Amino acid sequence: MAINILAISGSTRLQSTNHTLINIIAAMYAGKAEITQFDGLSQLPHFNPDDDNDTPPPTVTAFRDRLRSADGILICTPEYAMGVPGSLKNALDWIVSSMEMSQKPVALITASSMGELAHQSLTGTLRVIEADLPDTSRLLIPFVKAIVRDGAIVDAPTLESVISVMESLLQGIAASRSKP
Repeated sequence: MAINILAISGSTRLQSTNHTLINIIAAMYAGKAEITQFDGLSQLPHFNPDDDNDTPPPTVTAFRDRLRSADGILICTPEYAMGVPGSLKNALDWIVSSMEMSQKPVALITASSMGELAHQSLTGTLRVIEADLPDTSRLLIPFVKAIVRDGAIVDAPTLESVISVMESLLQGIAASRSKP
């Protein structure tokens, strides 16, 4: 059975470094997993608890369905203004009550100029929504523009760390699949 990983970029910019990072990882793991990027982050409406009911907006339902059907989730995000990009936080707010990430294997890569505050905040949010996010599935890549260039990860230790995070995600997926 093929492994299906849904990748979410915290950036809505089409040419973002985080989109590039997801594409690099998808190419690296082409034989092991199908990694598809969720491209509807900017189409999700602002979270409103009044709309979080049995019939949420169609874009929210589609997002939740994609999360539910994925074996694992890869989040690659920048840090904006020392925090989590609003569109990514908005997306996560839409799944707090519906719990699509509960016990779902997740890898978090924060790739930005700095990134520490967003990384800490996202780690906390993902743990609150019960994502399966071990320390081995988290990576902070500061100064990313010097590390991801011309469609490649040019720093060998960072490349090794990305591989380690992805292997941890795949192990989490395998363990999740073996549960009754």
